Amino acid sequence: MSSTSCFTIPSQRPSRGTPPWAGLSVLLLAGFVTIFDLFVVNVAIPSIQTRLGANFAQIGLIVAGYELAFGVMLITGGRLGDMFGRRRLFITGMAGFTLASAFCGLAPGTGYLICARVLQGLAAALLFPQVYASILVNFEDNDRRKAFGLLGMTLGLAAIAGQVLGGWLVHADLFGLSWRSIFLINLPIGALAILAARSIPESRAPQRPLLDWPGVLLVSCGLVLILAPLIEGPVQGWPDWSRWAPGIGLAILILFYRQQEKRRIAGKWPLVDMSLMANSHFSLGTMLVLLVYSTSSSFFLCFALLIQTGLGLDAFHAGSIFAPCSVGFMLASLAAPRLVARWGTYSLFIGALTYAVFIAIMIFQVWMSGSELKPVQLIPALIMVGAGQGYIMTPLLNLVLSFVEEAESGMASGVISTVQQIGAALGVGVVGILFNGALSKTTHLPHAGQYASAFVAGMLYNLAASAVICLSLLILKKTQPTES
Repeated sequence: MSSTSCFTIPSQRPSRGTPPWAGLSVLLLAGFVTIFDLFVVNVAIPSIQTRLGANFAQIGLIVAGYELAFGVMLITGGRLGDMFGRRRLFITGMAGFTLASAFCGLAPGTGYLICARVLQGLAAALLFPQVYASILVNFEDNDRRKAFGLLGMTLGLAAIAGQVLGGWLVHADLFGLSWRSIFLINLPIGALAILAARSIPESRAPQRPLLDWPGVLLVSCGLVLILAPLIEGPVQGWPDWSRWAPGIGLAILILFYRQQEKRRIAGKWPLVDMSLMANSHFSLGTMLVLLVYSTSSSFFLCFALLIQTGLGLDAFHAGSIFAPCSVGFMLASLAAPRLVARWGTYSLFIGALTYAVFIAIMIFQVWMSGSELKPVQLIPALIMVGAGQGYIMTPLLNLVLSFVEEAESGMASGVISTVQQIGAALGVGVVGILFNGALSKTTHLPHAGQYASAFVAGMLYNLAASAVICLSLLILKKTQPTES
């Protein structure tokens, strides 16, 4: 559930022969495994809680740590591929991802697992941009469209497999590994991808831009200081550090903005060209992307806790309940480009409205049923929630990128791709506050009823965010100069 976007400076392959379809299969495998690990953790949450004694904040960090590290380093990963070669960075990123997966699978405690997930996200950020850039550089015209179409389908299948295959792995408890198997399965996949990487033609940018390491440090520290307190603060009773850290984080991000502007004015290559944000349509679109992705991971996290920890479903049956949502997402993603091309931004508004309505329906169903909730009753709403997500996500990204000049598309897509992951981490933090707060106030209810109430509370953020998305799309439709 990501975008087909470019993270890099345009470059040309030395020779244009037969498109490297064998190399594409290796790229698709890498795309699959990075998105698989984004979703698979959800079905393993109760097992991790039981085996490692993880609390809610730690679970949030296990989920959001990967997303945050992934998002913060995406632009850097793309730039390193420009500098040192995309195949070389692909191999480096896959090796790091495989090693970090081993650390995850062998983690003796929750703290170790959180650190390993952060390392896994950092490695994914080195790996993932090379997938997009290598397709962009090595394929042309119709072949490129086919390649990106196969990538989109692969990422959709990865989301489904994260729920169903991940649930089966945890439920089967192979070799007594329980949740550890969802990470250790990456070891043979990673080894295969590294061995087969020679089929990917090497490429790099014709000009090798210097990497802005001070900018990387500033933006990383700023985002961590803002997001970490949202996840850790509620469980620890909002200690002093969780109150002042976001203010310092905001000040660091302001410093990052000024530092990037100085680099741009001085003629140096900035990590992020801040002049992009002066484009009102691009800025509004970036906010929309942040909101949409903030509702995605947070929804899957809360739903996993509801039906597994609250209602007692095992991981396999929970994954099977999740699957229709992912199927709805994939089918809507395939249909959306044609429909949006025909009806424009208004079509996106209808998709967002569908998303909001069925989030509301699901909230109402859970609220009314409480501890008597039967998960299968939610499947129709789940399908429509997934379809709403799929219908607005990819077309929205294409629409937002259409607001910038072609020369700025690499930088803009890097910003948008980063915002996707930051939004996901932000959503986990905000919804976690609501979910955990409601859970602590409903101890008088049956166990299942507590989690039903907590789910309703957490999803109120998603409902509010989806309403803002609808309103923002209407504003965007009225103010954009031409229909995209």
